[in-house]
Amino acid sequence: MEQFFMEQFGISDTLFTYLVLPLIIFIARLADVSLATMRIMFVMTGKRKIAPLFGFFEALIWLLAIGQIIQNIDSPLSYLAYAGGFAGGTYIGMYIEEKLALGRVVVRVITQTAATDLIEYLNKKDIRYTNIDAEDNDGKANILFSVIKREDLREYIDTIKTFNPRAFYTVESVKKVSDEELAVESGRAFPLRFWTFTRR
Repeated sequence: MEQFFMEQFGISDTLFTYLVLPLIIFIARLADVSLATMRIMFVMTGKRKIAPLFGFFEALIWLLAIGQIIQNIDSPLSYLAYAGGFAGGTYIGMYIEEKLALGRVVVRVITQTAATDLIEYLNKKDIRYTNIDAEDNDGKANILFSVIKREDLREYIDTIKTFNPRAFYTVESVKKVSDEELAVESGRAFPLRFWTFTRR
């Protein structure tokens, strides 16, 4: 690679060692770690067709980066570029994953007041839910389960905070939904709602 840059671009050996090589390694690590983050996301959401493709390019780019380090093992800048690319790739991968917001999540909301407003919101958005009367340390409570698209999560959390700022909620990723095929065939996600259970 060094000879290629010297012949094609007239880059000196010193410039290649201290600038071009670290930059190549940094960009390679930036790319392969970003792909790794995306691959894990697709694996977690059950995307079997696209995840192996990301894995292929991830491994290919990683071999390129590590190969250049081995060939220039005496260059400390190569190690710094490798570590810096890993850190940057982790950040970029997380940013892309957050922006894509693929898949669905389970949101559990526990509140001491009736979840009427939240249920109305879920009905309006045609989101499936289950509402359960329960008890916690402070007495009677409502537990509201719902499965929503990740792209709608921020709006739903804002709605929860508006409805009851003291409400406790948890969010977990969902790999597969049992009737997702039915939802796709019907032309919209989750056209039916969960039954609402109320304990007397």
